[in-house]
Amino acid sequence: MADGSLTGGGLEAAAMAPERTGWAADQEPASLERGLFQDEDSCSDCSYHDKPGSSLQSFMPEGKTLFPKIFQTNQLLFYERFRAYQDYILADCKASEVKEFTADFLEKVLETCGWRAVWHTNVFKVLVEVTDVDFAALKAVVRLAEPYLCDSQVSAFTMECMKELLDLKEHRLPLQELWVVFDDSGVFDQTALAIEHVRFFYQNIWRSWDEEEEDEYDYFVRCVEPRLRLHYDILEDRVPSGLVVDYRNLLSQCEESYRKFLNLRCSLSNCNSDSEQENISMVEGLKLYSEMEQLKQKLKLIENPLLRYVFGYQKNSNIQAKGARSSGQKITHVVSSTMIAGLLRSLLTDRLCQEPGEEEREIQFHSDPLSAINACFEGDTVIVCPGHYVVHGTFSIADSIELEGYGLPDDIVIEKRGKGDTFVDCTGADIKISGIKFVQHNAVEGILIVHRGKTTLENCVLQCETTGVTVRTSAEFLMKNSDLYGAKGAGIEIYPGSQCTLSDNGIHHCKEGILIKDFLDEHYDIPKISMVNNIIHNNEGYGVVLVKPTIFSDLQENAEDGTEEDKALKIQTSGEPDVAERVDLEELIQCASGKMELYARTDPSEQVEGNCEIVNELIAASTQKGQMKKKRLSELGITQADDNLMSQEMFVGIVGNQFKWNGKGSFGTFLF
Repeated sequence: MADGSLTGGGLEAAAMAPERTGWAADQEPASLERGLFQDEDSCSDCSYHDKPGSSLQSFMPEGKTLFPKIFQTNQLLFYERFRAYQDYILADCKASEVKEFTADFLEKVLETCGWRAVWHTNVFKVLVEVTDVDFAALKAVVRLAEPYLCDSQVSAFTMECMKELLDLKEHRLPLQELWVVFDDSGVFDQTALAIEHVRFFYQNIWRSWDEEEEDEYDYFVRCVEPRLRLHYDILEDRVPSGLVVDYRNLLSQCEESYRKFLNLRCSLSNCNSDSEQENISMVEGLKLYSEMEQLKQKLKLIENPLLRYVFGYQKNSNIQAKGARSSGQKITHVVSSTMIAGLLRSLLTDRLCQEPGEEEREIQFHSDPLSAINACFEGDTVIVCPGHYVVHGTFSIADSIELEGYGLPDDIVIEKRGKGDTFVDCTGADIKISGIKFVQHNAVEGILIVHRGKTTLENCVLQCETTGVTVRTSAEFLMKNSDLYGAKGAGIEIYPGSQCTLSDNGIHHCKEGILIKDFLDEHYDIPKISMVNNIIHNNEGYGVVLVKPTIFSDLQENAEDGTEEDKALKIQTSGEPDVAERVDLEELIQCASGKMELYARTDPSEQVEGNCEIVNELIAASTQKGQMKKKRLSELGITQADDNLMSQEMFVGIVGNQFKWNGKGSFGTFLF
């Protein structure tokens, strides 16, 4: 099945935003051939459903040559593809049975001859006529159609050249390279749709290594469904752009490692069994296999939406700081949609009055906050006057500036519209934001991301839609007297190696209050967290969730040894967990990776007692990572002084917080 192997660019195939196609019908299907792709519950808005003939749309292929129209089948919705793969094509097959099941499906619905298609490759397009179908090989037997139509990037592709090429291929072409020519009779609708499903599967779902995976699991549930969901999540901008880049890079790396592994395995089969070269190759093969397994595990984590949510990923911000002006001057930017005399007098008295001996400062006026932010240099101040401001871009703050509202936060509202990864991106060394209400729409990652440097948020309101605040590795975030709510993800995501101080805040009506993430790499330290007098309430899941992954090799080693260290990974706490919720989430996670365990805890009182529990868990996680690090160093012959427990405790200060009415309790831990 090498013809259909996925490459790293598989998800980059051009696709328009999915929209409902016209072939769905309201009547009950009478047979597989008539009802395979029909949606019984659909409410069609296409008037041509009442007419005989094709219910599919058509389009003209691009290029210099005038080809006939072809069926437009690449705009299918998620559930349409999902239903076709689950109910008709793959069902409960194993990975090793995919080709067989696909061939059986095609044999039921595909016209074996009498239709034309455009053979489309990266180099050329040519019109062919199908004379037969080899179902077992997933190939069509073709000949050049008359008249000869060809559109090529290389002028040397004459009819004679094309005939020679077809002769070399024995006139057999992969079905996924054929685009069926449109026919308004409706006879070839099923053929066009069936080939579309095969083409989509091998471009976006199938991996070249899938056949070598273990076969005891349902291939559709284990691989097809999560990959299909991820594909549509990417199309619909529900996955951060940085994570999409990571995923595609991982795919390319895994494909390359697998190719090397296959070549090495082939060379081993031709070597003498006792040769030194074979021993070297065996070692190299084991390294490649281990590397491949790690890459595949990372791919599975991204493909599963739950694991994608709880685990972190690396992202570098490209925002460049301007630095100070060459003149050294600092400017105060005043933002107001309309400036009236009373407001100007108040500003001059309260904020713009020059102190004796203070250097003269220039004042610039703006009608919207985004233009003011973009005009800032190091040390500038932006004062936002009362009003409702709608912006369509991202606040990219790379210099140390102050952004402050003049009045109460509810009177100074900045609302973001339009799609994008984030609302506010912070990379400056010392950024201060105060007295503003931020309202987020359509941001993929969240309302505010601190990539590096220090950001202080005081007396603000954050009305979120996706994630709230994200504090990335090496960043420092201080949030005081603020209110955060409405996030469909976590209110605050805290990455390893960061510092986060939360004081006197409200975090509520989110999926989780606070999510302390981790990477699949034990090199990163537990974040330094201080939480004092916060009220974390009415969140759908837990008040605080800690993600504690263990490296797969360490997990396997501990499982084999059965040591006390392995038992120590499964931290026991007081309070009985919600068994029903634990089983449900555990099933979801194991469905994706088969190796994840969930240890969820609820706080009996859901009040102050949760503070000690969070402290204990963070210290335990930090100690565990320290032990792993020392073990790794000792293997390299490097010794390190023992850690002092008090130094472990210094990184965390959690007191006086209240946890109320959170759906699953005050605190939960994911142990991977």
